[in-house]
Amino acid sequence: MANKKELRVAMIGTGLMARTHTNGYKRIGDFFPELEYRPILKTVCARTEEKVKAFAEQWGYESYETDWKAVIAREDVDAVDICTPNHMHANIAIAAAEAGKMVLCEKPLARSVAEAKPMVDAIKKSGVPNTVFYNYRRIPAVTLIKQIVDSGKLGKIFHYRSNFLQDWTINPELPQGGEALWRLDIESAGSGVTGDLLAHCIDGAMWLNGPIKDVSAVTETFIKERVHQDSGEVKKVGIDDACIFHCHFENGSLGLFEATRYARGHKALYTLEI
Repeated sequence: MANKKELRVAMIGTGLMARTHTNGYKRIGDFFPELEYRPILKTVCARTEEKVKAFAEQWGYESYETDWKAVIAREDVDAVDICTPNHMHANIAIAAAEAGKMVLCEKPLARSVAEAKPMVDAIKKSGVPNTVFYNYRRIPAVTLIKQIVDSGKLGKIFHYRSNFLQDWTINPELPQGGEALWRLDIESAGSGVTGDLLAHCIDGAMWLNGPIKDVSAVTETFIKERVHQDSGEVKKVGIDDACIFHCHFENGSLGLFEATRYARGHKALYTLEI
């Protein structure tokens, strides 16, 4: 490990995915000793100093910041890992790319195509290494599926089906917004299950079965109003609770997709069938 090149990582955020990514950085050398680089937990950033300081101490980051712009300005940072709510992705990613930092962004990339395009443009202009964290691609079973499909053993593909089922928002008393429930706030999330769950299904489908040509979809918001945690007001729910769609792939096959947070008894059931 001592002879490996350092990759100095800055983590933006301290939520579940920040913990997950950090754990990956700490363990990657155990699983992939042949890698040329070793991650260095250089700094972590969040708005609340008490929380980010505790996170840095618990996970072993060398320092912490409370302003992401200060992170971008640091010369001792090579890669910026963006684990913030969706509405913050664009500004951080664009600034990091313009500063010549590697950009590692949680999915969905942004809340809309209009918001995502400047991010893509900034990456293309800077030429920095980058990725969006569609982690289900890296599950061994999915990797095996990819190898089988690419080998041609399946022959012509006729159907692709995939779903992602959860049940954590089925309680009508669950509030929206705030630190832990920003995924239910349209301003922060941009979409509901479409960007949060279905995005994984779509990415997996395009990874395994190629480009999607056309889509016909329906969405539903089952609970129309929820209390907002920040204001205490009852507000309209703007995100989608469920989405189903069918499509044509460019290879001529048909696709059928479903994502919901209202599948009682399912915490994170992701399946695909070819």
